[in-house]
Amino acid sequence: MHSWALTAMVAYVLLLWFVEVCMGMPDPRQRDMLMRQEVSRQTGGRVILTAAEQRLDAYLHRLKQQEMSAAQFPPAVHFFKAKPLIQSSPVFSLLRKMPKGGALHIHHSSLVSVEWLVKNVTYRPHCYICFTWDNSVRFLFSSRQPFPRWDCFYWQLLETLRAKMGDCTDFDNSLIQNLTLFTEDPDTAYPSQDIVWEKFEKAFISAAGLITHAPVLKDYFYRGLEELHQDNVMYLELRSGLSRTYELDGTIHDKIWSLKTFQEATKQFVADHPDFLGARIIITVKAAVKEAIQMQRDFPDVVAGFDLVGREDSGRTLWYFREALSLPADLGVTLPYFFHAGETDEEGTDVDQNILDALLFNTTRIGHGYALAHHPLAKELSRKKNVAVEVCPISNQVLKLILDLRNHPAAVLMSEGHPLVISSDDPSLFGTTGLSYDFYQAFVGIGGLKANLGTLKELAINSIRYSSLPPHLKETGLAMWQNKWDVFISDFL
Repeated sequence: MHSWALTAMVAYVLLLWFVEVCMGMPDPRQRDMLMRQEVSRQTGGRVILTAAEQRLDAYLHRLKQQEMSAAQFPPAVHFFKAKPLIQSSPVFSLLRKMPKGGALHIHHSSLVSVEWLVKNVTYRPHCYICFTWDNSVRFLFSSRQPFPRWDCFYWQLLETLRAKMGDCTDFDNSLIQNLTLFTEDPDTAYPSQDIVWEKFEKAFISAAGLITHAPVLKDYFYRGLEELHQDNVMYLELRSGLSRTYELDGTIHDKIWSLKTFQEATKQFVADHPDFLGARIIITVKAAVKEAIQMQRDFPDVVAGFDLVGREDSGRTLWYFREALSLPADLGVTLPYFFHAGETDEEGTDVDQNILDALLFNTTRIGHGYALAHHPLAKELSRKKNVAVEVCPISNQVLKLILDLRNHPAAVLMSEGHPLVISSDDPSLFGTTGLSYDFYQAFVGIGGLKANLGTLKELAINSIRYSSLPPHLKETGLAMWQNKWDVFISDFL
């Protein structure tokens, strides 16, 4: 029996005994014992803090109390409105300095801030733009005027277009608007999940012409690692479909070229930043399990495993792909799965069963797992199998699964000490970089006053513990993280 299960059983027996023997006023000592037992179950509840850590914890607790009593509580407000409040938060300032370990759930097309895409990539030579009939944009690098296509009848060279404008600030801001979901009035702009997902998918399509230009891709990967490093993140597992890339003359490179480019960019970044642990890819080519098997065989240090991505509510279920997903076992090979599952509020639908099917297919982690709290058997199974849930608070709120993050289902998981990691999903689309914003929402909103420095410490450690890294690299990563943590604590003093 697991130690946590034994402890839980003992606590339950004690509770029954207390209830049976208590007549009138409960014994305060018994009450204190039960409260300590409950605290010990939560994420970080068994982390023993040093004297220095306890001082920082007390300081953080006071800061959090102040923010929770303020007129506007950021986690209860849509992130686009709350962002300025969060940026002025002393808690957020501390979280930015905190070593957060690894980002285990970020998508390739939203790895880098849109400001960099617009102010760096679109200013490069030979970049053309087209304004589509549905008020979106397309970009293409070409050595000559691109031919019209069904969604783009007229391409304009950005360099020429900007030269006619003089001040390009408003124009560049409009391009940023096309590459992000950010808006000052999200409730009016996105009245339903369908509408926000439509804009979400349009933004990906708009960015594709920039990101898939071969000379841009290596810079893009490097910049993405740089933005994570600046936010005190030391490791990345990137979900990517490895789109084909193109040259200025129209030459097309295959997915292996993209994989090698990612590998080269990572090696270069680690060489330049020895305190960065590295990066791996989770392949997301829909139903192309055989292709993922081969890629992992050829690039075992780079390819972590396989996932299926897309909007769950409107897509096929995991069970629909059961034959393809059974292929590794049929071939006698190992292909770790990292399934998106439970990113839905449509309880009782076929898609809602993805949580259970992900576990049946031995998923290594569960992406989002928003619906897990509604599936007691799956929750019990995931805990028994030590399957961590990748919680992405801001994504869940912006994509309209939850309004007030205090009510996020992960609050239940956190109070039970379920294995969790915090990640940012699609940071560029939400106007964030790194993990600090999502850590803030998880620590202040989802965790509430119960979440303490031990919670933060365990969440950061979890990001290495539940990564796809082999055991010896996990040990290296944990040692690197501990050194950074010790410096963080000493700097506070």
